[in-house]
Amino acid sequence: MASIFELPEDLIATLIENFPCRDAQIRALVTLLYPRAAPCRNLIIHGTEATGKSAVTARLLQALSSSAISDSESLLNYAIVKSAECVTARHLFERTVGSVGDALHGEERGAVGRCETLAALTVELTKMLKYDQRHDTDWRFVLVFDGIDRQRDAPPTLLPALARLSEIIPNLTTIFILTAPSPSLLRVSSTPQLYFPPYTKSEYVTILSRPPYLPPPLPNTTAQETADLWTRFAAAVHDALAKPASRTLPGLARACAALWPRFTAPVAAGTHRAREFTKLLVASRAYFQDESVLEPGITLASTAKGSTPAEREARNKSTKDLATLLPPTARLLLIAAYLASHNAPRHDQTIFSTWHSGRRRRGGGGISQHGAKRSKHRKIARKLLGPSAFVLERMVAIYAATRREWVSGDNGEDQVNVTVDGDVGMAIATLASLRLLVRVGGAGGAGDTMDRGGKWRVGVGWEVIRGVGRSMGVEVEEWLVE
Repeated sequence: MASIFELPEDLIATLIENFPCRDAQIRALVTLLYPRAAPCRNLIIHGTEATGKSAVTARLLQALSSSAISDSESLLNYAIVKSAECVTARHLFERTVGSVGDALHGEERGAVGRCETLAALTVELTKMLKYDQRHDTDWRFVLVFDGIDRQRDAPPTLLPALARLSEIIPNLTTIFILTAPSPSLLRVSSTPQLYFPPYTKSEYVTILSRPPYLPPPLPNTTAQETADLWTRFAAAVHDALAKPASRTLPGLARACAALWPRFTAPVAAGTHRAREFTKLLVASRAYFQDESVLEPGITLASTAKGSTPAEREARNKSTKDLATLLPPTARLLLIAAYLASHNAPRHDQTIFSTWHSGRRRRGGGGISQHGAKRSKHRKIARKLLGPSAFVLERMVAIYAATRREWVSGDNGEDQVNVTVDGDVGMAIATLASLRLLVRVGGAGGAGDTMDRGGKWRVGVGWEVIRGVGRSMGVEVEEWLVE
């Protein structure tokens, strides 16, 4: 039995060649749009950014509209309206009418009138599409709204009303390209949805190993050796830079293009061969550990003319120092967390409380040394040992007890509000997301961040915390018990 579908296989093969790793999406899209297959009324195409939704749809519609059934007519016409180019809803309506008129009549169409409402849009599209009898009975028109979920000043009934257009105009197919559709987006039943998933690592490497991303052959190497090296290099860049930052295909391509000359510099110099990928990776490991090479602004600032090496080093250090990047509340909480990790809980009342003498004691909290004879056993400094776990309530108590003195100075002339407000919770969440505070215990990273009984551990060492303390005018060593 012959199939009732007549899919253009040559066109599908060409599209799959141009858009690798999108075979299933292309075949589904052709089936749902081709007039002699199974055309639908409404179609939702969704997926994250840079997954090929708009590019595949535009190329497919262009190919379908150019395949003519006769010398002067094709089975399909289309118009694409980009919501990013429309400032208001009225602008979207008038752009839609103008795009449909251009697709049908070209330069012969008249001027676009005022189209301020959805009702006016429906009337104009009905005049142009429903009552136009010049086309074949199988002819269809595809209207694409690209990025319609980000339309500015859109009325709440915009998407449901646009979905109803195909009920009034039988030969119309409306496509909505968006990021994440809600369950009741169009408020109509049986709307097919086509998902464009993010690319995987193997798909990234496959796409980057094809033109136009494939680089020219390196000096003293063959084209095959360069292609093999590029494939392994693209996989390494994905693991080092793209995967942690969730970059898109254009971002990964730009990163590979920026790092490729530096990565292959030893091959061009003749010190390494193209097959020695491990040695090349070790020689250029600094580029895979720091993203400053990928930022032109940072690169230009670090290589500015007239700057000495000391100034460049200080500038690079200032852009990565926690004392510069963290806000004051987060820095104070980080110091309090370090003290809670390296001081025993039994010393807290002596060091941070004013109940005994009206003034806090530092440098060991006034712990007396029993006996005049000096101990022969030398203990390791507490700050050189690993951090211990502490409960969140203890860290917040240290922060509340020392904030006035750390912010205003020892004289306490300026009165500072020492209450625990919302900034503290935000600062704790920031430190936890940066892994400067690590949740420990059975719950791990789960549970409420502000749970008073949750156990934490500071994630920075002595050198870092000393710099953070000195940026606030605090000598952290004075608050440690040896």
